[in-house]
Amino acid sequence: MVSQVSAQLVLAAKTGPELPSIDDFLPDPILFQGTPFAINRIILIRIVATIVLLLVMCITAKRAKLVPGRWQGLIETLLEFVRDNIVYQVMGEERGRRYVPMITTLFFTIFAFNLCGVIPGMNMAATATVTMPLVFALWTFVQYWIAACREKGFFKYLRGELMPPGVPLPIDIILGPINLLEVLIIRPFSLTVRLFANMIAGHLLVATCLAFTQFYLIESPNWGIKPVGALWLLGGFAFVCFEMFVAALQAYVFAILSTVYINQSYPEVE
Repeated sequence: MVSQVSAQLVLAAKTGPELPSIDDFLPDPILFQGTPFAINRIILIRIVATIVLLLVMCITAKRAKLVPGRWQGLIETLLEFVRDNIVYQVMGEERGRRYVPMITTLFFTIFAFNLCGVIPGMNMAATATVTMPLVFALWTFVQYWIAACREKGFFKYLRGELMPPGVPLPIDIILGPINLLEVLIIRPFSLTVRLFANMIAGHLLVATCLAFTQFYLIESPNWGIKPVGALWLLGGFAFVCFEMFVAALQAYVFAILSTVYINQSYPEVE
């Protein structure tokens, strides 16, 4: 038995560490295979994260007191941060009141989904594929078009975007298609790619550090190289902490850009 384990370790040492790849983000279905309701690992993570987030918010709201405890105080601080430092700071209180629920939902959902990448047992951000970031970006896209049509009218808004006031006609001919491309494609595309690309990069960095840690610290029979595995472990821990920061940062960036795009649809913002 000992000889078999030793042989396996030597074989692993010869083949090298099992590094992460793009295939990690395209896992096979684990439930309801072969049906339109097939669920793979990432979808399951999204479901679990959504349920946990709803439970946390509902239980906190149900147990809310006039004098908040530490947990209630933390949640209220985060809610006030989104309201005051994102929505109201960009839109003002009167206009922003309409969008506080939307932007708060975006911020908390994206933050929770991003954090799944550093939670043991999940180890994969729920936003690490294009689907969820695209859904969030399309929500923003629909909202700023609704705001534009409601406040300016469709054709007036489109004319203002294609032909900005004070710009000479020859320049309008050049800028028009570019501006149209921006409001139709570039804004939702940039929101989508920025979010899921950062989550993919974070997963690959953390997984690579842990793969080298396992290879040098556990699988390699060469004791002289064990300290290298310890260094990779420290690097993995550092990247986990950094990934938690990025999870919050990307939620903030997505929320504030969504607020800015919606605010630009109002008449006085040209």
